[in-house]
Amino acid sequence: MKLLVAISALLGIMTITFYNIKKADLNARSIVLVGLFAALTAIGAYIKIPLPYVPFTMQLFFAIMAGILLGSRLGLISQLVYVLIGLIGIPVFTLGGGINYIYQPTFGYLIGFILGAYVAGKIIEIKKTEKVSWYLVASLISMMVIYIAGVPYYYVAKQFYLTADSTFSIWNAIYYGFIISVGGDTVSCILIAMSVGRIKNAVPQLRYVYKNS
Repeated sequence: MKLLVAISALLGIMTITFYNIKKADLNARSIVLVGLFAALTAIGAYIKIPLPYVPFTMQLFFAIMAGILLGSRLGLISQLVYVLIGLIGIPVFTLGGGINYIYQPTFGYLIGFILGAYVAGKIIEIKKTEKVSWYLVASLISMMVIYIAGVPYYYVAKQFYLTADSTFSIWNAIYYGFIISVGGDTVSCILIAMSVGRIKNAVPQLRYVYKNS
């Protein structure tokens, strides 16, 4: 049963990925940048500070950055590609990879990276702004989207299907999955907001990709 659920999840993510790739009508430059941010998110999984249960990593930084720099659809695709690569067995996640990774309590955060990248990009697209303040707003909202996806998944995994730990409360999930790491992630959001403009100025091609994402 678990294998069937895992295969269904993999097929679902593959379907969503290929659908968005088709809709995006990617050119060579876009493909390179999507691959780059998928790779950066993978690298971010190994830049980590050990914390109880949920380690602090740089994945959130690169996921949100992907959305803001590449736009909503390309940012979304970059994170879909990252998650898909991990689920087919390449060890790009914090604890490895493989189809059964959906049963890791932290898998909800990976779903959050997909949603968060899209939300961050969409906010900037709607506002049509390059102000640092809006980069920060988009980053913080995206961060909360990631936590909204990650914390409940973490609780359900710990409470019901992983260890069936009835002593693990929703407060434990909020504390270990949000409170002890949100400070570091907020700093990441500030760094994103401060660096996006400089990155766009240094790499003008990103402006072109963004407008056509």
